[in-house]
Amino acid sequence: MGIRRIDHDLCTGCGECVDSCPMDVIRLDESIEKAVIKYLRDCQSCFACEIDCPNDAIFVTPDRERRIPLPW
Repeated sequence: MGIRRIDHDLCTGCGECVDSCPMDVIRLDESIEKAVIKYLRDCQSCFACEIDCPNDAIFVTPDRERRIPLPW
């Protein structure tokens, strides 16, 4: 699953997580000025966003999502 959640009470919208994510999973939502999970399925559970967040607002799990391969 990768990113478990982003605590919007702790998030300041600094953008450190957006800059550190190699898979472009997190984006800044301009309407609320906070980080949001945009492409959860692309998360590789690298923990870069959680490590780089200065406010400890991001929680990542090491469990990756298991997808069932489709025949087509």
